[in-house]
Amino acid sequence: MTTRAEIDEAYANASHIPGGMAYPDRWAEAAAAFRAAHPPEEIAYGAGARHRLDLFWPESTARGAVVFVHGGFWKAFDKSTWSHLAAGALAQGWAVAMPSYTLAPEARIAAMTREIEAAIGAVAEAVPGPLRLAGHSAGGHLVARMACADLSPPWRDRVARIVPISPLSDLRPLMGATMNDDLRLDAAEAAAESPLLCDQVDLPMTVWVGAVERPAFLDQARWLAERRGCDLVEAPGRHHFDVIEELADPDSPLMRALLG
Repeated sequence: MTTRAEIDEAYANASHIPGGMAYPDRWAEAAAAFRAAHPPEEIAYGAGARHRLDLFWPESTARGAVVFVHGGFWKAFDKSTWSHLAAGALAQGWAVAMPSYTLAPEARIAAMTREIEAAIGAVAEAVPGPLRLAGHSAGGHLVARMACADLSPPWRDRVARIVPISPLSDLRPLMGATMNDDLRLDAAEAAAESPLLCDQVDLPMTVWVGAVERPAFLDQARWLAERRGCDLVEAPGRHHFDVIEELADPDSPLMRALLG
């Protein structure tokens, strides 16, 4: 039987990345500088304290909207940590939305799924045109959930592509992890909230993961791509923390996959 310590180690990232503990401060600093230069519009998509999203507008009429959902094992961060990652899509003429959502233990993952569904709905009302969804880690899970048949948002026919980045697609292994003290996953919720296990909706998807990520994250990405029958890209030399950096580069392979 796999122990709790072994599961925790399988999904640990910072301790396996050189300088890993410094990344959150670097993200926050870069995001603050970007917001100062490109102030976003803040939109409420619900009544909760964290039901807010930042919407960055391009200089010209938006071609559509990119929605980026952050990670943090559903327990950490908010919209303000990732603003700099809007640079790539903005340079290509897309509006970029970055929602916060209620974190564990205050909310369960099923509630977070519905919050992201509502956040994308608010973006769809604000920005005409196609929607392109990206998310990292837990955010990759949440955008992959938007392609599950138990959801039926009115905006879904506008989704041109979903790119889950280093996604968690099967939540069942996490029931044995220390993080589940906060997530409170049980067998029913873990199955219902796993994109790997849901009935699929036919939406274009590309699964993206760093080639040197932890084996558990490589497995999670590969499982989802196989289940969806979609492209899987293992980005050379990229780990769990720097795999998202290409979102800031309008000409990067990741941005080409997202924007087409």
